[in-house]
Amino acid sequence: MAKPRRKAGWGRPAMLKLLGRSNAYNVRKVLWLLGELGLPFEQEDWGRGHRPTANPAFLALNPLGTVPVLVDGEVVMRESHVILRYLATREGAVHLLPEAPSARALVEQWMDWVAYDMTLAMKGAYLGGELGLAPWNDPWSVARGRAEYAQGMKRIAAALEADGPYLAGRTFTLADIPAGFLVHRWFAMRGIEWAAMPALDAYYTRLSERPAYRAHVRNGLA
Repeated sequence: MAKPRRKAGWGRPAMLKLLGRSNAYNVRKVLWLLGELGLPFEQEDWGRGHRPTANPAFLALNPLGTVPVLVDGEVVMRESHVILRYLATREGAVHLLPEAPSARALVEQWMDWVAYDMTLAMKGAYLGGELGLAPWNDPWSVARGRAEYAQGMKRIAAALEADGPYLAGRTFTLADIPAGFLVHRWFAMRGIEWAAMPALDAYYTRLSERPAYRAHVRNGLA
């Protein structure tokens, strides 16, 4: 797989291409950032309900067969959070991903927490509890997912109360993109009783003021 080779301000011979269905969780995070950055791009729908990712043409780009895939000229990459970091770095968007190691770590720890700690919770609570998809729809997975999801929302609310109004402090960063999607699904899910968390309510309202969030996250889809 080719390595990223350009920095912000260098020539870009080809338009970005994003592969993945526009209603997929991980694709929508990338769409949100592309909107925040105002970057032109082309999108191709791949995945459930569209062209299968088992297609040899897709597997040639991503042998894992997962979405999203970002193509930037000769650079091809997978994994949504890697793509988020790449795009912010490519554009020199230090307001989203700071250069200072300590500030960058504060952003990335939230991104990794969503990826590592909240993925299974969302599968049980949303894929199982809301969509009824196997193998996540058994009662144990659904109940465990909902409980862990609720605990995660309490942690986000506590962080916002302590150091907000955004997860990494006073300004919007990449930390808020994975977490902001979790918050959206929390309010979209019908099977969970919401505890009163005013900081989370305010955060959801604050994110909803961003046009790219409304276009790609709070757009009528859960």
